[in-house]
Amino acid sequence: MSGLGEGIGAAIEGSLLARAVEPRAGELGSHSPAGLVTCANCGTSFHGHFCPECGQKAHIHRSLAAIGHDIMHGVLHLDGKLWETLPLLTFKPGELTRRYIAGERAKFVSPMAMFLFTVFAMFAVFQMVGIGAPTDIANDLFGSDGDNPVQTEVRSQMEALEKERASLPAKSPRRAEIDNELKGLNLVFAKAGSPSDKADKVVSVNTGIPWFDKVLLEKWKKNPGLMLYKLQANGYKFSWLLIPLSVPFLWIMFAWRRQFKAYDHAVFVTYSLSFMSLLFIVMSILSTIPNGGGWAALLFLIAVPLHLYKQLRQAYGLSRFSALWRLSVLLLFSMQIVLTLFVIILGLLGAF
Repeated sequence: MSGLGEGIGAAIEGSLLARAVEPRAGELGSHSPAGLVTCANCGTSFHGHFCPECGQKAHIHRSLAAIGHDIMHGVLHLDGKLWETLPLLTFKPGELTRRYIAGERAKFVSPMAMFLFTVFAMFAVFQMVGIGAPTDIANDLFGSDGDNPVQTEVRSQMEALEKERASLPAKSPRRAEIDNELKGLNLVFAKAGSPSDKADKVVSVNTGIPWFDKVLLEKWKKNPGLMLYKLQANGYKFSWLLIPLSVPFLWIMFAWRRQFKAYDHAVFVTYSLSFMSLLFIVMSILSTIPNGGGWAALLFLIAVPLHLYKQLRQAYGLSRFSALWRLSVLLLFSMQIVLTLFVIILGLLGAF
């Protein structure tokens, strides 16, 4: 009898375990597993919401809404961390930087993931609001070997007349009329291409470095619109270069403080650049509303130095004076040098 009782008890226990491991239809994906769960991925039995071996969730969702969550988490790998990171990045950047360096990694988006996300969002917003490479300005500044709009229109008229003339008989009086029209159009074409009205606008640049002038400047003069487009495209693809270009300047300003490492400066720079991308997103949206350009410029002039000051002081534990003189160096010298080097690198990349 005792053996029979143990067999019945084992059967009941096995039935309960089976119900816990494999929920009935309609129970698939319970958000709060109360009992023992078997991981559908690696087969580990565990209690809780996540498998201790592979990290898979105990809750297996089967809804369309979950697809959007998978895209956000799988592609951007931001998940709920974004809402913990954004407020600190905007209003307490130094605290975010210090806490991440100190080891609070699980609750915040990593600096590089945040940087890539904000840069992607910035260029996407630029496309939506119509911010692009000003090729017309480039052509006016550097000149171009191609036809201007007037010459293009005149050329199309001339080609049409030449086709008509070729189709006419040799003794047709219309051929003489077409010849006179072509002479007039040739004069218009030559006048439209005259450099006299652009001579004062065209910029002549010569650095004295032969290879630089030949490789870069000549291509800018030949097709400035294309080069400016390449500059914009490379700016998106190689925006990460701003990080290694900026870190040495920040390291120099803290060279005598050995407690701060290059890694700390890299985290500082990357989070700072992420905020700048978010700032440009807001500015580009503001510029689309009437008289929004002035508000966007005012926002930039206030937000950039204020954000850098707060990040410097909070991240490195600086006094007001120490934060202010470092801020002045960053704004007046370091940022300008970094941006100049960045543009030169993009120009060289676009030349090949």
